[in-house]
Amino acid sequence: MDERIEIYQSKMEKTIKSLESELGTIRAGRANPHVLDRITIDYYGTPTPLQQVANVSVPEPRMIQIQPWEASIVKDICKAIQVSDLGINPNTDGKVIRLVFPELTEERRKELVKDVKKKGEAAKIAIRNIRRDANDSYKKLSKEDVSEDEIKELEDKTQKMTDKFIRKIDEIIEEKSKEVLTV
Repeated sequence: MDERIEIYQSKMEKTIKSLESELGTIRAGRANPHVLDRITIDYYGTPTPLQQVANVSVPEPRMIQIQPWEASIVKDICKAIQVSDLGINPNTDGKVIRLVFPELTEERRKELVKDVKKKGEAAKIAIRNIRRDANDSYKKLSKEDVSEDEIKELEDKTQKMTDKFIRKIDEIIEEKSKEVLTV
């Protein structure tokens, strides 16, 4: 593949990875430890991701268990979870923190699907912006003695690549929406 296209392909792949990690934080009835990915706690003056200061496990389908490596940070972890956008109150016995996820209502599931579609649409816009940047850079190549046919071919390949990534985003959105709506 042409190295001029590879640059934009890697940007599109990063967009897909970003979308997948964002969608991983949306909970779908089952407890998913990735909902805690964005939670950081103040650990000796440094904002530290939760997974680096505690063992996170899923002992039951709707429960996440957090076992901090130091009992002194249990309160900090509880506070970080409460101020996050999770909307779940942590239960603790002083050593272990448990997050019990309530069953999602149908209304909440529909809201989550809307959120999934919104994130998917944002990813599609990002892909199209990458395509636009690629086409702009190809147009500048005409000043560097690159033939019109070559430029047209680069634009066609980029369009095919864009279509492929847009279809991939649609598949990801469809899959996540089904997962969210499944009771």
